[in-house]
Amino acid sequence: MSAVKLAIFDCDGTLVDSGATIFAALKSTLEAHGRVVPPAREARRVVGLSLFQAMEMLVPGAPADELSAMAETYRQAFQGMRAAGEVEEPLFEGISELIEAMVSDGWALAVATGKSDRGLRHCLAAHGLGDRFVSLQTADRHPSKPHPAMALAAMAEAGALSSQTVMIGDTGWDMGCARGAGVGAIGVGWGYHDDDELLAAGADCIATEPSEVIEMAQAWLVRAA
Repeated sequence: MSAVKLAIFDCDGTLVDSGATIFAALKSTLEAHGRVVPPAREARRVVGLSLFQAMEMLVPGAPADELSAMAETYRQAFQGMRAAGEVEEPLFEGISELIEAMVSDGWALAVATGKSDRGLRHCLAAHGLGDRFVSLQTADRHPSKPHPAMALAAMAEAGALSSQTVMIGDTGWDMGCARGAGVGAIGVGWGYHDDDELLAAGADCIATEPSEVIEMAQAWLVRAA
């Protein structure tokens, strides 16, 4: 039996608080395409989805070609903000300590995110975390969560079984991905979806702060054994 313990983290809303930057790019995109800009809290609900799916949720009924164009506008807006030094993606308090604690406890770590490869590399490098993750799965190569493809790819790359894997995220999309992959689903209460949504989507438990995650992950492994 594989001895690898794998923790798959979402990025936006779980590792980093990127909501303000994402909303600014979404606002710019929707305005550029003459679409109504929803309140920030509502707009942030699409965080974690791939860009096409996010635009589809924000502008239901829009034709596919417009959704694709909006996704490209968003990419350009975000890249422009990064070039101008306007991207803010601070780690949530306690995340750095959680990552180091899990590595020390023998966990392999992965990321499964709606970000692009480029965006994820920038984000992790900015926080000196590029070497902490054995697998990086992004929307560039997979269907949007809640499809389980990202989790399954991370498990295959790390050599971990589903019974030894947990997924940690702040949205129902993350919990759905975990359920589809047959792994533990740990919701976090500091992100962009409410606790009720996480539980409805299949969360096994919800951490109110990062320090609780490692104990929850260990407990799930015991239950799954």
